Amino acid sequence: MAQVYAGDINAAFRGGGRSVEFLHQINQASVLMLEATGILPRASAARIASGIQQVEADAKKSPPQWSADYLDYEPKLLAAVGPEASRLHSGRSRQDLASTIARMNLRDGLIAECEALALACEKLLVLAAQHRRTIIPAYTHGVQAQPTTFAHYLLALVSTLGRQGERMREIYARVNRSPLGTAVLGTSSFPLDRDQLAASLGFQGLLENAYDANHLAPVDSSLEVAGALAIGAVQIGMFAQDIHSQYTDANPWFQLSGGKLMGVSSIMPQKRNPAALEQLRAQSSLLLGEMQGTFLIAHNVRTGMFDYRGYDPVPSGRALAVFNLLRQVAEGLVVDKERALAEVKADYSTTTEIADALLQRAQVPFRIGHHFASALTDYGRSRRLKLHEIAYGEAAALYQADTQQAFPLSEKDFSEIISAEYMVFGRVGVGGSQVAEVERMLEGEGKRVAADLGWARAQQAHLASTAANLDGAVNRLAQE
Repeated sequence: MAQVYAGDINAAFRGGGRSVEFLHQINQASVLMLEATGILPRASAARIASGIQQVEADAKKSPPQWSADYLDYEPKLLAAVGPEASRLHSGRSRQDLASTIARMNLRDGLIAECEALALACEKLLVLAAQHRRTIIPAYTHGVQAQPTTFAHYLLALVSTLGRQGERMREIYARVNRSPLGTAVLGTSSFPLDRDQLAASLGFQGLLENAYDANHLAPVDSSLEVAGALAIGAVQIGMFAQDIHSQYTDANPWFQLSGGKLMGVSSIMPQKRNPAALEQLRAQSSLLLGEMQGTFLIAHNVRTGMFDYRGYDPVPSGRALAVFNLLRQVAEGLVVDKERALAEVKADYSTTTEIADALLQRAQVPFRIGHHFASALTDYGRSRRLKLHEIAYGEAAALYQADTQQAFPLSEKDFSEIISAEYMVFGRVGVGGSQVAEVERMLEGEGKRVAADLGWARAQQAHLASTAANLDGAVNRLAQE
C-alpha cells in the first residue's frame, strides 16, 4: 500500500465496493443542486454537467485509473471543462463525500445481503416442507436430548435468520440517511440544498447534525452492520457444525449430495469429505473475524481520525459468500429418515414422556415419575438394551421396587408413550414439532421470506430508478 500522509484522508482506498460509481452520482447530484439553488449559473452548470458525463464515459472505456478520492477525480474534470469545474466542489469537503460514499456502499451491501439471506431461507423452507414427519434426534450439551422433526429444526434456523434479516432492514433505515452537504463538520457559507442532494441519491432523509454526520455516525453505522453480520456468522456456523458432526458416524443420517459440495480424499479412495460444510463453517468464522476488525479499527480513536473513514467500511463479499453457500448446502442436503429414527431409538430420549404420562394419566407427582424414568434408563443401559427392548414386566417391577406401588400404566400405554412418534407428534404447545404447528410455521415463514425478498428487490428498483433519473437530468442539462 502506498504511503498515506496526514490529511490524505482516503488515499489508501482504491474505490472499494462501487465507490467510483457512487462518486460519479454524487457529482451529478451536486451540479443539479448547485444550479437549482443559483450557486452555479445555468450555463456554467451545463458545461460542468457535460464534463461529468464525459469523464464517466471515458472511464467506461477502460477500468478507472483513479480512486474515489475527489482529488484523484477533479483533475480529470478540470481537463474536460477548465478551471470553472472546481466550482462543483462549492461547500463540499472530501470528508462529507467520503461519508456519503461509505453509506452508499453500506446500503448497497445490506440490500444484497438481505436478498441472499432470503434466498437461502427460501431453500431451507423447501427442504423443511419435505421433512414434516422426518424424526431426528436433537441434542443439548452435545448429548441426545429429545426427538423432533427435521422440519422443526430447520424452522428454528429460518426463524433466527429471519431476525437477522429484520435487523439488517432496521439498520438500513438508519444507514440510508445522507451526510452530503455537511462539508467537514459545520456545513459551509454556501446555501446548499441538502434535502435535494439526499433525494437525488435515493436517501430517505438527512443526518442532520453536521458534526455527527461525518465523525460519529460513520462509526456507529458501520458497527451496526458489522454486528448484525457477526450474529449471522455465529448462527450459520452453528448450523454447519450441527450437520458436520454427523460425519463422525460411519453411517451418518445427514449427508451432502455429490458434485461440488463433496470432496474425495487424494489418498483414501473411499473417503468423501463434506467440503461445503467445512467451508460454510470456516467462512462463517472468517466473517466473524472480519466484523470484529471493524470494531477494532473504530476503537480508541478520536473523532475525525483516519482509522474509521473507509469508503467501503464493511465489505459485503464475505457475507454474500456465506449466505450463498448456505443456500447451496440447503439444496444439497440429504436425510436418511430410517437412519435418523434408528438413532433416536438407540438412545433413551423419549423417557421424558414417561414422567409426563405418569402425571397426566395417573396423577403421579412429576419428580417421582422423573426418578423412575431415570432409574429405567440406568437399568436398560446397564444391560445394553434400547428403551423399546425393555420388557413391560421389567419396567413394572422396577417401578414397584422404586415407589412401593403398582405400575399405573398398561402395557399398551407404556409401549405408546415411549415411541418417538408419540412424543414428537403428540406435542400441543405453540411452536412445537406436531405436524399442524410445523405447517403453520412453514406458512408464516414462507410469507416472511417472500416479504424479505420483495423488500430487497424494491430497494434495488428504487435506487436503480433514482440513478437513471439523475443521469437523465444531468444529460438534459449537459445538452443545453
